[in-house]
Amino acid sequence: MGKITGFMEYERIEEGYAPVADRLKNYKEFVVGLTNDQAKVQAARCMDCGTPFCNNGCPVNNIIPDFNDLVYQGDWKNAITTLHSTNNFPEFTGRICPAPCEAACVANINGDAIGIKSIEHSIIDRAWEEGWVKPLLPKHQTGKKVAVVGAGPAGMAAAQQLVRAGHDVTLFEKNDRVGGLLRYGIPDFKLDKALIDRRMEQLVAEGLKVRTGVLIADEQGLGKDSKVTNWAKEVISPEQLKAEFDAVLLTGGSEHSRDLPVPGRELEGVHFAMEFLPQQNKINAGDKFKGQIRADGKHVIVIGGGDTGSDCVGTSNRHGAKSVTQFEVMPMPPEQENKPLVWPNWPIKLRTSSSHDEGCVREFAISTKSFNGEKGKLKSLTTVQVEFKDGKMVEVPGTEKTWDADLVLLAMGFVHPVATVLDAFGVDKDARGNAKATTEFHGGYATSVDKVFAAGDIRRGQSLVVWAIREGRQAARAVDEFLMGASELPR
Repeated sequence: MGKITGFMEYERIEEGYAPVADRLKNYKEFVVGLTNDQAKVQAARCMDCGTPFCNNGCPVNNIIPDFNDLVYQGDWKNAITTLHSTNNFPEFTGRICPAPCEAACVANINGDAIGIKSIEHSIIDRAWEEGWVKPLLPKHQTGKKVAVVGAGPAGMAAAQQLVRAGHDVTLFEKNDRVGGLLRYGIPDFKLDKALIDRRMEQLVAEGLKVRTGVLIADEQGLGKDSKVTNWAKEVISPEQLKAEFDAVLLTGGSEHSRDLPVPGRELEGVHFAMEFLPQQNKINAGDKFKGQIRADGKHVIVIGGGDTGSDCVGTSNRHGAKSVTQFEVMPMPPEQENKPLVWPNWPIKLRTSSSHDEGCVREFAISTKSFNGEKGKLKSLTTVQVEFKDGKMVEVPGTEKTWDADLVLLAMGFVHPVATVLDAFGVDKDARGNAKATTEFHGGYATSVDKVFAAGDIRRGQSLVVWAIREGRQAARAVDEFLMGASELPR
């Protein structure tokens, strides 16, 4: 371990933020990472527990005590080797993962968790600065061809693992750039898209082939969800793909947004978050975009209290919104969780994001009853307070209220992947509309269609980037085993 008494001697060190007034002027990342010395002190707090719950709290099972000890010892090069052994893209998770590992940290039982996420952030950023992240070329070629459909974190992780196993891998993406929701769902101020581009350069150098603007669908399925074809320039049928490749891995996202079918939903000014956020990211990338959804000078209401809602808050404030209010239908959670009750599991507690600190009114236990407008344009919305009674959520009499609203952003999560790809392949779906596939050690991630696999949000539903990376890695092993009879890829 690092320092035997470190957890008693040192306090948790939080990463810093640029001042609100400065960061609202642009879409650049504003987190101030730990210095090397600060990371060393933070790593010294690691207790090297007999049973490191952080390992299991982390979906990719990062070997956290080991890389903490290496940072404390100043062996940063071996620290990144250890981190990369379980996580293909720590620069993503070190920025946007909510850190379930820290919730599971033993030091968190009666104190503050080790700053695992900030240490991970420091390790990978230094590794890139020092030139330690280099292409890893396969030792041999298998002659097998694999198509990975969907270039989000699950697809990127799977593709990298399969290339390193010696397969000829092509990564297909319907959008004009790779990254999936990392690219078009997460604002640039939380994740600089140059980080995705830098990783893709490594993957291509390792032998990955990338084809963007390609939609995998049959002709009959194109009309079912026209939005998925917005940026696609080419359509390839599943039959073509299965004929050309020895295995196909579906790694698309869960992109079907949860709607709010109340009176006035059709009014101009009511939009899904995923109509709003991608537009700004495309403009930041230098694209021309007509009719952008803007929040300038508007009363903005964000419906949904999760991360996507928080991203809408931050983007609206950068547009120059007149006011930003965020609704959450659930009651306000406690500011501090009951640790003896919930540890080492992920706790329900009030979480205030950096976007909230930039300016936002938060309302809890509130439900929208109608959107109100004039001449087809949104002007206000009507709400009512709700409470749980006899196991059901009911309205509280006499609590109706009307709010000024020029722009409403629906950020209530995603219910399932768009049906186009799954229907085109004829893949069986579960009760939630996701691809039906297990995660068994042998034969896992296989769908009902021969040589077609599924992983990530398209299989498990809306989830975290770290879960996407885990599923991508595990599915890569399953595909490799399917093709070769056995696999040396880590699971």
